Amino acid sequence: MKAFTQAFASYIPRGRHIAGLIVVLVGSLFCLWLNSSLQAWTNGRIVGLSSLTLAILIGMILGNTVYGHAAERLDAGVCFAKGQILRLAIMFYGFKLTLTQVASVGIPAVMSDALVLTSTFFLTYWLGTRWLKVDKQTTILIGSGASICGAAAVIAADPIVKAEAHKVTIAVATVVVFGTIAMILYPFLYHLGWLQPWLSAQDYGVYTGSTIHEVAQVVVAGNAVSADVGDTAVVTKMIRVMMLAPFLLVLSFALTKGSSENGEKPSFMNRVQQVKVPWFAFIFILIVVLHTLLNISAGFEQAMVMVDDILLTMAMFALGLTTHLSAIKQAGVRPLILGAIMFAWLIVGGGLINIGISFI
Repeated sequence: MKAFTQAFASYIPRGRHIAGLIVVLVGSLFCLWLNSSLQAWTNGRIVGLSSLTLAILIGMILGNTVYGHAAERLDAGVCFAKGQILRLAIMFYGFKLTLTQVASVGIPAVMSDALVLTSTFFLTYWLGTRWLKVDKQTTILIGSGASICGAAAVIAADPIVKAEAHKVTIAVATVVVFGTIAMILYPFLYHLGWLQPWLSAQDYGVYTGSTIHEVAQVVVAGNAVSADVGDTAVVTKMIRVMMLAPFLLVLSFALTKGSSENGEKPSFMNRVQQVKVPWFAFIFILIVVLHTLLNISAGFEQAMVMVDDILLTMAMFALGLTTHLSAIKQAGVRPLILGAIMFAWLIVGGGLINIGISFI
């Protein structure tokens, strides 16, 4: 009970957090407004642009210019946004999905998501650490983003990986760059007729949802074919998001070295006992279940989705503020090459997985 009370208390901001949280909140609201305004000003021609993308870019600009002068006063609140606010955002993500939606796409979509997730992550890890010699933390973060749900997965994995801010930003950058390309490329390939001999319209929706990085990018790529295909793509994508919780649990176990008194290799149970359970990810699953079973009003649901958008944008804005361009420059081009290779894998390998499942 005491541990639960302490955990709950850690989500309550203190006086030292207020100034930084106000700055991050104002910045996130501006990014949300700017994103919607750009869509209106361009009549929707700027597609797939996310407030998360704008938040990290604007945050980086401020973080490498004026933020340094006020960092000492604001840093506590900014770090609170990167930590506790992020975890709350992952929890509230559950208001965007129900188990009924999961059932509507069936077992093939679940199989596609599971196979794409596992193959993408393990291939990323092997190529990144063995061939490209990218550091382990950056590789894991890139693999998390490509495998599951883009920027949200990257920043959700960070508390377990405990990477420096610039490594998180590099991983997010690969998601933004290659996910945006995928958002444009997938509908283009479909309308050219290159995918139609292998995938029906609904199969294309599953393919899109199981292989494109960000939810917003999936929405664009799916709806470019039809509204029904868009719905299938988004639900398939959200099933991938649900897989975030067990993924983080396994990742925590894999990164737990354990300890033993005699210096020998720690036992399986020793490592299990030291695993840091990502409770916030499992609370996300619980909210999905409650969202399915309870008769929640449309107004409350919309309000919670709006709150979640704000919280996620706050976390990304805070990440941008604490990212230094000099550190990104030192990382070199190898992480970008890794992201490009995994982008190609998601198109080709993910396509083959989906084609194989469609024949079962």
